[in-house]
Amino acid sequence: MDLLQLAIDRIPRRYVVRSTPAPRWRSRLSAFAAAMLAATPLAATPLLAVAQAWPQQAIRVIVPFTPAGGTDTLARLLSDRLAADNNWTLVVENRAGAGGNIGMEVVARAKPDGQTLAVGQTSNLAVNPTLFAKMPYDSPRDFTPIAFVAQQPLIVVVREDAPYRTLAELFAAAKAKPGALNMASAATGTVGHLAGELLARTAGFRITHIPYKGAAPALADLIGGTVDFMLPSPPSVIPFIKQNRVRPLAVTSRDRLALLPDVPTIAESGFPGFEAVDWKVLVGPAGIPADRVRILHDAVIRAVGNPDFKARLAAEGSVPMSGSSEALGQFIAAEVPRWGAVVKESGAKAE
Repeated sequence: MDLLQLAIDRIPRRYVVRSTPAPRWRSRLSAFAAAMLAATPLAATPLLAVAQAWPQQAIRVIVPFTPAGGTDTLARLLSDRLAADNNWTLVVENRAGAGGNIGMEVVARAKPDGQTLAVGQTSNLAVNPTLFAKMPYDSPRDFTPIAFVAQQPLIVVVREDAPYRTLAELFAAAKAKPGALNMASAATGTVGHLAGELLARTAGFRITHIPYKGAAPALADLIGGTVDFMLPSPPSVIPFIKQNRVRPLAVTSRDRLALLPDVPTIAESGFPGFEAVDWKVLVGPAGIPADRVRILHDAVIRAVGNPDFKARLAAEGSVPMSGSSEALGQFIAAEVPRWGAVVKESGAKAE
């Protein structure tokens, strides 16, 4: 079979238009095309790329948490965009448990062919290696970094009728009575918990941590006055801010959040360089071939740059991230000891 026919036969059927039998000059064109491809390797690249198209099977996207959560929502949004942009089939699969470790272990042990991926994040890639006494995988050694996706800041909030109207006032109260202020979190070892511990350490005061089983009950007690403050993610707290039931004092990102343009960052509030965000990235098992990593990385970059995708991220308080696969590997490697130090200093242990 000549190269031109091979390339045409591999084009998805919806792009192939069948017509009358090929005329006699077709054989001359085929011979000419084959000669040109042999003589000019660069010119052959588009046809060979079609002939060697990948993936040809559905890609599994593992979400290491329950359905309808922030990571699950992002994974489905990204998968839909990748499917639409590339004519791929992606299947999102929830494997929750052990703070994300169960799902991430599935990916770490998968065949490194690029067909099984995971949406990893701060907790399961950077926090858990220190939080858990025993881990089923080594981060980042057991994963192939593919692409940055998005990050979410946390928001320091107090109840609406609290006496603290600024971060400085909250800190002054915390320093006046060490350990007297209670900080709620969705659970021990979450980014919201550890970011609060990092904030207290940075500002030089002690707090009493009150863990809950989820953000919803923690916010309910914050509004009710049982606890003094917390650092929830935007999707969980923005509705209460709009209802004037909680007051935002600061965000933990480097830049202000578009949804709350009048709320300063912690760095702006007297602590230059402070940043603590919940990031989400795409990874696969270690050893995925470089050409497939490049295909996946480029596809994610296009998806994240899509205006509709960016608008949907912004609506829930997320910010797109970008960078090479190599930069992502370096980023994760640096985040593990950074968050590990916070875990050790806080004394947090997996529940």
